[in-house]
Amino acid sequence: MDRISKPTNADSEAFMPQQSRMQSIASAIDETTSGFNLMKWLGERSYVFEPIVHFLSKKAVPQHRISIWYYFGGLTLFFFVIQIVTGLLLLLYYKPTEQEAFSSFLYIQKEVPYGWLIRQIHSWSANLMVLMLFIHMFSTFFMKAYRKPRELMWITGFVLCLLTLGFGFTGYLLPWNELAFFATQIGTEVPKAAPGGEVIVELLRGGEDVTGATLTRMFSFHVVLIPGITLLVLSAHLLLMQILGTSVPIGYKEQGLVKGYDPFFPNFLMKDLIGWMIGFALLLYLAVNLPWELGVKADPLAPAPQGIKPEWYFWAQFQLLKDFKFPGGELTAIIMFTIGGVAWALVPFIDRQSAREEKSPAFTIAGVLVLVFMLVESYRVYLEYGF
Repeated sequence: MDRISKPTNADSEAFMPQQSRMQSIASAIDETTSGFNLMKWLGERSYVFEPIVHFLSKKAVPQHRISIWYYFGGLTLFFFVIQIVTGLLLLLYYKPTEQEAFSSFLYIQKEVPYGWLIRQIHSWSANLMVLMLFIHMFSTFFMKAYRKPRELMWITGFVLCLLTLGFGFTGYLLPWNELAFFATQIGTEVPKAAPGGEVIVELLRGGEDVTGATLTRMFSFHVVLIPGITLLVLSAHLLLMQILGTSVPIGYKEQGLVKGYDPFFPNFLMKDLIGWMIGFALLLYLAVNLPWELGVKADPLAPAPQGIKPEWYFWAQFQLLKDFKFPGGELTAIIMFTIGGVAWALVPFIDRQSAREEKSPAFTIAGVLVLVFMLVESYRVYLEYGF
């Protein structure tokens, strides 16, 4: 029998270094796993956020009798986030074609688990976002929060308002139902009254008429172009807000009406969170108890039904166009809207009294007139067509 050979001294010397290396690696692993601290690990890697947390902890929000209006900007942002989340979920099943758009909405509504709830939340959060935006915009205007040095905050906010209305206009057609089809047909017809308006109409429709190409184009605007621009402008708006801080109404400091200051983080942020929870509860209530009807599929060859109107946030403009039935009336209305929009955007530069920390009652009256105009004209549409 062959005898089992014993390892030589040379073999042992070659084996020992490898064995010692393996033992050292094993002991290092044991030491690491046994002494692992998750909070320490996160802390060592999140130090880059310390300046941001420090900055937010130093930021303060003034407290006074009308400081409740400060929360509507956060609510607008909250409903915008809801729009993004629910919109992404709807994109998993939606098909933006003339043949399948309506049926895909039916499928989401009836077949997808909780699809009906996601669609209703998306629809209602869009309306609540616009409502919160209007409240935020007018409260900012009446508190003269646009004055120096916050002119750019007002301008970016105005652009965000236009983009939000663009969301509403482009998203209205996506279900491809009867009301949305004819409302889009009427809405995209308006620019024709202005010089060069045919180019705008063709850009919106993708042709001379509202067709499947219009649906695809509106879908592209709604989920790609407008969201991309919105995120850029919103980032600038939020950055300016953090740097410049929250405005105090003119004369409040001098009259001793500022009761104190709340630290933005965590005090004001927690109050904002409570407002978001209330807003979400309202959103769920509306989505479950007041669902939006899908209607019937659009038929381009069918006559327009009675009672065609846009979404409620376009009612004031819609009613004014109806009132201006005389020759050249539509062009007159378009000019009025354009001049009014430009003046509204440039109000920080026009209102020189506010820039000097002086009250400007003329601009307050102008804001009241704009608000009354929108409410009265919208109410007239409601009386004629209902909601």
